[in-house]
Amino acid sequence: MSETNISKVGICGSGIMGSGLAEVAAKAGYTVIVRSRSAASAQAMITTIEKGLDKQVSREKITAEDKAAILGRLSATDKISDLADCDLVIESVVEDLAVKKALFIELDKAVKPSAILATNTSTLPVVEMAMATGRPDKVCGIHFFNPATAMPLVEVVRPITASDDTMTAANAFTAKCGKSGVQVKDRAGFIVNALLFPYLNNAIRIWETGTASMEDIDTAMKGGCNFPMGPFALLDLVGLDTSLSILEALYAEFADANYAAVPTLRRLVAAGKLGRKSGEGFYTY
Repeated sequence: MSETNISKVGICGSGIMGSGLAEVAAKAGYTVIVRSRSAASAQAMITTIEKGLDKQVSREKITAEDKAAILGRLSATDKISDLADCDLVIESVVEDLAVKKALFIELDKAVKPSAILATNTSTLPVVEMAMATGRPDKVCGIHFFNPATAMPLVEVVRPITASDDTMTAANAFTAKCGKSGVQVKDRAGFIVNALLFPYLNNAIRIWETGTASMEDIDTAMKGGCNFPMGPFALLDLVGLDTSLSILEALYAEFADANYAAVPTLRRLVAAGKLGRKSGEGFYTY
């Protein structure tokens, strides 16, 4: 499949990543259909995108005509069968392998055989999702970063089952979306999370030992390494539950102590303190 064969893109998942993916693809000129578990949540995501586009118009980043054209390419549904004629479907549901595999089984039955099925997973083994389908050669990872509308990087992940044509199409899609794609083999954490999460995990360890306060650790990493935010602020932004899931996936594959989630992280997640999205994590919002 070449880039010109991809004209209609399906997005499964109407959360923050799903809405970002939908906006990016629609801005790139693709016809986009978003599928959520309920019609209400799918439509709410379209409304959220529209509000974001209104702000971009007011800031003169896009024109009113651009906004109308982007919205004209977007639609929402709660029926997986409505994705049948998509050329590419990207899932962005919860970071749980069993949930993702079950979705890939559904997508394989619902979407035309020539379509590429992609996952936005940040850590999980893509090959296991591929082998849940009858088209493992047409499954790959296309990992956007949050927020997808602003972050320039995409990890294009090749499981051992993927064909050259699938990877060519995935890379062409990434480029048309205006992103910089890096090529990655299918291993837990890919590039970014495999390097990032030992650092985040060890930041919590340093705090637990009483070496420095959270605030001073964040200040040190911003001022000393020129990072845009410190590790605790970043953990809260990513979500502590998501962070824990990523560390568990990394530890399951490599059994490296750097990936063993520290007790404080587990206890915060157990208490429902998940970061910005719950109003409290390491910091209170």
